[in-house]
Amino acid sequence: MAVAEEGSLKRAAEKRLHTAQPSLSRQLRDLELEVGTDLLKRSSRGVELTPAGQAFIEHARLSLYQAGEAVAAARRVVRPTKTSFSVGFLTGQEVEWLPHVTNVLSGQLKNIDFRVSSDFSPDVAQAVKLGEIDLGFSRIEPQPDVIYKVIAHEPIVVILPSDHPLAGKPEIDPGELDPETFIGYSDTPHVLRGIVEKYLGDRGVRVSPTHFLDGFATGISLVASTRGVTLLPAYVEPLLPWSVVSRPLSGKPPVIEIAAGYRADNPSPVLHSFLEKIDELIASHAATPRLMRPQR
Repeated sequence: MAVAEEGSLKRAAEKRLHTAQPSLSRQLRDLELEVGTDLLKRSSRGVELTPAGQAFIEHARLSLYQAGEAVAAARRVVRPTKTSFSVGFLTGQEVEWLPHVTNVLSGQLKNIDFRVSSDFSPDVAQAVKLGEIDLGFSRIEPQPDVIYKVIAHEPIVVILPSDHPLAGKPEIDPGELDPETFIGYSDTPHVLRGIVEKYLGDRGVRVSPTHFLDGFATGISLVASTRGVTLLPAYVEPLLPWSVVSRPLSGKPPVIEIAAGYRADNPSPVLHSFLEKIDELIASHAATPRLMRPQR
């Protein structure tokens, strides 16, 4: 196979098989004697397969593949598969929480198959419920059999274009938000939508959105493209482009809970170990300053 693929005895010997060319030539002669016909022929273009060699090599490839699989199967018996542990994040939260998760699991990472994914908050919760992931970082999304441990309270902030008239203020009163340019929420971030709608409603603020976000990335893009404003959790601040800024709400702003969700009937020893150290994770996060962009 090496000679046929390289088209040269010399290259096959030196590059692929790490042997001397005369030794390779003898092995080829022995093989052809065993088969009973020539498998290779020399030509002006190098070494080529004969018709018999072409028929032979297809079976040779299969035989080598099966031999490799046999070796792998034997090794798997004496080297058991690593325990799998999967964590899902509300998109954007992996940037903030993954370092703390890996720190808590640092003593186990080399012995487990650690998998990370991100999705919308309801989908993270659904994946936990279905057992597709062991641990989910999301908003509290009521799901059967899913238990939540609140790990942080995020204030809601105003997201607006950097050259917006309100961007020059240190904080923004909700009554100053323009009802016509406010970017609303689709059904996907329903927890966030409920918190914001109650907050604005309690203050007599009525908005008439014509654009709706389904996640923070869409919301930031809509702010940049439509010149509108919206309200999002403060964890998006490190992810804002330079054309978009955040400003706190005046008074007592609404907050949204970030929680770790899991199933109590999940037998994963890694999950049980993590839950024993979850207070350590909360403390580590609280003690870590959030990476902020300069205010403009």
